[in-house]
Amino acid sequence: MKIFQREQRSLFGEILDWMLTPLLLLWPVSLALTWLVAQGIANKPFDRALEYNVQTLAQLVVVNNNRVQFFLPQPAREILRADESDQVYYQVLDGNGNFLSGERDLPHPSASQRHTGEVRLRDDEMRGLDVRVAYIWVSAGPVEAPPVLVQVAETRSKRSVLATEIIKGVMLPQFVILPLAVLLVWLALVRGIKPLSQLEARIRARKPDDLSPLDDKAVPMEVAPLVSSVNGLLTRLKDSIATQKRFLADAAHQLKTPLAGLRMQADLAQREGSSAEELKQSLKLIGRSSVRATHTVNQLLALARAESSGATIGRQPCDLALLTMETVQDSVPRALEKRIDLGYDGAQPGSPGVTVDGNPTLLKELLRNLLDNAINYTPSSDERPGIITARVLADPFGHVLVLQVEDSGPGIPVAERELVFQPFYRALGTEADGSGLGLPIVLEIARHHGAQVTVEETHPGQTPPGARFTVRFSTADAGDGGQAGYA
Repeated sequence: MKIFQREQRSLFGEILDWMLTPLLLLWPVSLALTWLVAQGIANKPFDRALEYNVQTLAQLVVVNNNRVQFFLPQPAREILRADESDQVYYQVLDGNGNFLSGERDLPHPSASQRHTGEVRLRDDEMRGLDVRVAYIWVSAGPVEAPPVLVQVAETRSKRSVLATEIIKGVMLPQFVILPLAVLLVWLALVRGIKPLSQLEARIRARKPDDLSPLDDKAVPMEVAPLVSSVNGLLTRLKDSIATQKRFLADAAHQLKTPLAGLRMQADLAQREGSSAEELKQSLKLIGRSSVRATHTVNQLLALARAESSGATIGRQPCDLALLTMETVQDSVPRALEKRIDLGYDGAQPGSPGVTVDGNPTLLKELLRNLLDNAINYTPSSDERPGIITARVLADPFGHVLVLQVEDSGPGIPVAERELVFQPFYRALGTEADGSGLGLPIVLEIARHHGAQVTVEETHPGQTPPGARFTVRFSTADAGDGGQAGYA
């Protein structure tokens, strides 16, 4: 049960509830226990008085001529009954149960409660009132003679009054202490939660572009992990914003060149006195620049789509051999235009181990960029045609599926093999057309599929050495059994 209900959960309110709720629930329990203890404390002195009275009366029991007699002087009788709050009764019965003195209607103890010479106490009722009774069985006369019963009873008014006074003395201060305790708990929580409020104030006071880490030394130990997580988020956000800024700057730079070419060729085409041949050449260059700008924009969109599709990528079992063959067929016209021998070698569609869990559209985009990159950088002539080979190798037992695209081009120096995967980076000394986004797209798509991309020389030690790009997929979760071996 919560004392304070709120529409929105509050840490302050939660702690306050868990501290005050037990306190307020235990207070009535404490009251009940105090009442029971007070009753026991109040009974003790009055019980001792009853025991003393019954022992005194027992001493007045005498035997004369084998006859039990009891004589209570009038002054003693008056003293016995002199009580402002309670009524006191007594009774004396001989061994045969004959009435000797006192009140006849005072209840008798049960036979099982007979203990000669020992004072006993019990609770009983007389004339509709609750009474406390002290009684003793007294031996009189010969040993074989039955004992005499002596009882003294007293109503419970004094005991209730004393117990009530004890309760008042104990509980009344609690009515002052309880609100004070609630106030102290409130103040303690306010002080304890103050560092969180200060942290909130520091965060609110920050400028929008301030992504520096928060100081985790100025917060409590329990909040330090939260601050550390926020700092990690700020660091990742800072890196992401820096990457976006760099990406936008590079994209603007890459688009500026073809757009400037378009404007220049348009100006040249509008000159007076331009011949038909010059106009035709300007239009050809305009067309080439527009194709380059369109290709750059498409690559930018592909890279943005690859970077943003990590959590929402739709996966399904994909036959990588089939996708590779289809992509190779789509790239054949462009390869023939550059007199390049483009082919496929490796596992056939439907072979064991060629299925990978992935997105077919993104996987085709990965293959297309690898092939475009190889076509762009592979020189070819009628005397020495360039060669590009796409290959799929499957190892069902090792749960590995390998995609390779190798060419007979100039290769990539070791120092640049990591740089080529950065956006807009292009190897020095080459005049090939390209936006510098193909390989970053390949790397991003492979990362979303849990694959690794490596690059090496196709023919080490030869000139030109060529380049081989290898994408290694894990097929442990693809669920396609089969025979082992590379096709």
